[in-house]
Amino acid sequence: MNDGHDCGGDKSTETADQRLIDIVLDERTMVRRSADVEQERTIAIFDLLEQNFFAPTGDFTGPYRLKLGIAENRLQFVISNAQEAHLRTIELSLMPFRRIVRDYFSVCETYFEAIKVASPAKIEAIDMGRRGLHNDGSELLRERLAEKIDIDFETARRLFTLICVLHIRG
Repeated sequence: MNDGHDCGGDKSTETADQRLIDIVLDERTMVRRSADVEQERTIAIFDLLEQNFFAPTGDFTGPYRLKLGIAENRLQFVISNAQEAHLRTIELSLMPFRRIVRDYFSVCETYFEAIKVASPAKIEAIDMGRRGLHNDGSELLRERLAEKIDIDFETARRLFTLICVLHIRG
């Protein structure tokens, strides 16, 4: 299977090195969340660690550890190597993400209300909209990280879920 990251050499070794082996969310930026949100966070981290493609630009050797947080209205990616030596910190403005995150939360609220009372067709339509916004956020993340970190779409989806978790305020 060609995932678009073939740069020659031993593909299995290259892919094994270009991945995350640990991810933590900066506890300073997090608030106590509902059980549903905690479940989404846990699943996103588990799925991310099971399969991902993460390749920071520069002369770095993976695998990598990532601390994801928000500081001074900026999204921070603190990247370390497997031995926990700091490699690079990347900061992105949160402004481009605000609308998508806000719209995503709004559709999620509608979805959770709908599953209590709405028809299956209505629930499916809302869920399609929810997934579409999630995809939009994932693509925006990939665009904003371009030339800083190369990630595949599924990695971007799971990271976008974690970015949404970081946005939740009590």
